[in-house]
Order: sequence, then C-alpha cells, then structure tokens
Amino acid sequence: MFQSIYILFDLAAVYFREVRNLANILICDDDKNIVDAISIYLSQEGYTIYKAFDGEEAIRILRDNEIHLLIIDVMMPRLDGIHATLQIREFSTIPIIVLSAKSEDADKILGLNVGADDYVTKPFNPLELVARVKSNLRRYTKLGNMVESTKNVYRVGGLEINDETKQVTVDDEPIKLTPIEYSILLLLTKNAGRVFSIEQIYENIWNEEAIGADNTVAVHIRHIREKIEINPREPRYLKVVWGIGYKVEKQET
Repeated sequence: MFQSIYILFDLAAVYFREVRNLANILICDDDKNIVDAISIYLSQEGYTIYKAFDGEEAIRILRDNEIHLLIIDVMMPRLDGIHATLQIREFSTIPIIVLSAKSEDADKILGLNVGADDYVTKPFNPLELVARVKSNLRRYTKLGNMVESTKNVYRVGGLEINDETKQVTVDDEPIKLTPIEYSILLLLTKNAGRVFSIEQIYENIWNEEAIGADNTVAVHIRHIREKIEINPREPRYLKVVWGIGYKVEKQET
C-alpha cells in the first residue's frame, strides 16, 4: 500500500514538473545582476532559463538549443543586441524582447525595425516584464502545435492564411512572419474590408491600453508589407486609410 502511494507521489511530481516547464527562455545582458534577477522571476513562473552575456554567446545558445523566447539588452560588448537581433532573424522567428536603458522613441523603433517583437525600458518593473513574456509566448505558441487546430483558412486574392497550420502564402509562395506580424495580418485578413485604427490593432494584439502605440504598430505594418507585397509602396493587400488606420483590401479570390 505504502509503495503504491510513493509511486503516485512520484508520478504527480513528474507531472507537475512537466506542466510547469512552460518554455525555454534565453536572457542576454552583460550585467550579471540583471540576468540573475530576471531569472529568479521567470523561474518562479516555471520557465527554464538559459543565460548569455553578449550577443555572440546568445546566438550560439540559440543555434544549439530549443529556445522559445529571447530577452536581450541593447548595449553590450562584442556584439550588441541590435546587431545580434539582425543575425538571429536570419534563422529564427522566436519572440524577441529588447531591453534598453534609453527611453527615446528612436531607440524603441530601432529595436522593432531590426526584428524585435517588443521592448522594455530600464529600469523596469519585473512583473511587467513577466507579463510581456507571457503575452509574447501566447502569440508564439499559437504558431506551433501547442494549440488546438481551428481548421480555418482565410483567403484574400493571392494571400492565404491557414490558421490550422499557421502558414501564410502569397501566390503559393510561403511567407515567414514573426508571431506579432502573423497576429496583425490574421486580425486584418479575418476582417477584410474593415478598417482598424492603430489603437484597435494595438489593443487586440498586445492586450493592453494603446499609449504611444503609433510607431510600434507602424513598424510592424511596414515589415508585413515588405514580406507580402510585390511593391510595398503600392500595396495590393495591406492598405492605409489615411487618418483612420489600416485594412486588408477585399479582393476577388
């Protein structure tokens, strides 16, 4: 009897370890204290933590391990966060959250321009960072096999989004999008013809109040256009309605 109870306890322990092992997160900052502090908060949430202290080390870890999200500082020796992100985007679409000690919009836009999904300005509230990690991971896991199949396919002209396989094609050519780019395009394509304001897009995708969201949304829209449009300056699908917002234009399929 006691042996059976011990076995049940062992099985329960294994189960809870597996449930709590939500994702592998890589934290990259040249300040060891910051890396350790972030690690404590994320470990308490059940995430497995990898650590790096410059961009080159982060890239090596990403190539050798299954990482689901990267938190990376902008200012670092050897290879900074901006150039590291540029290189990472050549082989990975995982969510990237950029940490920066600067609060100017130009620095935030630069991070988004090179492929980051989100940014947090130092000093930051650890609980806010944890919330942003969870939000970005939710979008990322929707692109993989961890969600139930919706079996929905959305087509607008030659643009097709298969929300079962999370694949996007234009004229049968596969398009590689980041999780946030995919979420924005899916929102607009599912509601083709409807105009969404910048605030509506931000609140739908980021699930938070749209304060100063203009540049953030505009950067992601531009990236999407560069990937799905033959001529981004004269977009066929993703169009701006001046003074109002953006929409995916309805077309004959």
